[in-house]
Amino acid sequence: MKRRNFLLYSLLFAAGCQASQSFSTSQSTLIPEKLRFSVTDVLEEEKLKRDFEVFRQALAEVLATEVEFFVADSQTATASALQLEQVDLALAGPAEYVIIRSRTNAIPVIELTRPNYRSVIVAPKSTKVQSLEALKEKAIALSDIGSTSGHLGPTKLLIDAGLDPKTDINLQMLGDDGSVKAIQDGQVEAWGGSAVDYEAFFGEQKDEFPIIAQTPLLPNDVFITTSQMKPEIIEEIRSRMFDNQDKLLAALVKGEKTQKYRDSELLPAQDSHYDMIREVYRAIGEEELL
Repeated sequence: MKRRNFLLYSLLFAAGCQASQSFSTSQSTLIPEKLRFSVTDVLEEEKLKRDFEVFRQALAEVLATEVEFFVADSQTATASALQLEQVDLALAGPAEYVIIRSRTNAIPVIELTRPNYRSVIVAPKSTKVQSLEALKEKAIALSDIGSTSGHLGPTKLLIDAGLDPKTDINLQMLGDDGSVKAIQDGQVEAWGGSAVDYEAFFGEQKDEFPIIAQTPLLPNDVFITTSQMKPEIIEEIRSRMFDNQDKLLAALVKGEKTQKYRDSELLPAQDSHYDMIREVYRAIGEEELL
């Protein structure tokens, strides 16, 4: 009798193991056998590998699938690749996401925070420009067109101060180095850019160029996927990334140019978080981007 019971329990145990293995296999096959991953502002394969190879390996382990890089040569190419299902997952900045979303209906999967990701406007302490309102009909040096922190964020500050960026302000897009030099040489009355760049570029000159306004935290970077991806697959990817975010974030900051993600978090993604970007694009007359 005991031998019979032992055999019965052994069979039940074996059946349970097989069921467990079957469930595990089912879960692992929910995600495709290969995912192609892109970073929208990294347009060279060498730089993509330099900064995201460790993250790619960690993502492959977390998702239990093969992950390979896809290198696009422009935001437009990334949008096309998503539409053609040549890219399955991409990391995009806020402004890039808004433009890609408008063209492809891309799905936001999960947001990636950036500590102290905000814009500031500074003016020389020696001038009378100590408020945004005082910048009317004056020149302000900004970084690159379409940069969230170096263009759109400072422009939002001006809009909120009641200034029309098309008519009330002389916006000069001079790049990082050019914009800093312009205010240091007195060619413009103010400088706008990211808070991180302000710390890096002005250094010991911060007392001479104090902040006169700053934004709240800007919208986060975001992992996006194609609208053709099945909802259950998106949810599985999202769940695994959340569950393993410590591992993924530790791998992310191993890149040479990814230190901006130190102390970052993964958060639920929501398209409305990016409405500020859309507001600024409309205000500067770039509705066609939306």
